[in-house]
Amino acid sequence: MRLFHEYQPGRKWIARLSHDTDLLQALEEFAATKNIKVGRIEVIGAVKKATLAYYDQAKKEYGTLEFNEPLEILNCSGNLSLRENLHRAHLHITFGRCDGTTLGGHLMLGTVVFAAEAVIEELNGPELQRGFDSPTGLPLWEL
Repeated sequence: MRLFHEYQPGRKWIARLSHDTDLLQALEEFAATKNIKVGRIEVIGAVKKATLAYYDQAKKEYGTLEFNEPLEILNCSGNLSLRENLHRAHLHITFGRCDGTTLGGHLMLGTVVFAAEAVIEELNGPELQRGFDSPTGLPLWEL
């Protein structure tokens, strides 16, 4: 591991996200409003439809998948940091279908909330910026 920073617990919020809002957009707007530069997020609930992404390591690009169906949020977790000085959430999400099968990937814009509850935790310590990482092609935390 090449990046180590120590953080202290900061502010914590419990949030209920509004029906029909975009899940990712709502979380990033909250982070910007509270000026959370480093943090973590957990979400449970359900969505009316979802947009997920999967990173193709060989092509070094994201592909997206859209699901226009009600889905249960089984797990959604990730982090908050800055990218080009904008508050960004990097979240992975697992959905459950009504038949018990699951879907998962990187949460993208276009995921519409049916009902959702979030825990958002700020971490106090060095600011984290995402920048281009040439070996992976990903926007990773800069050293």
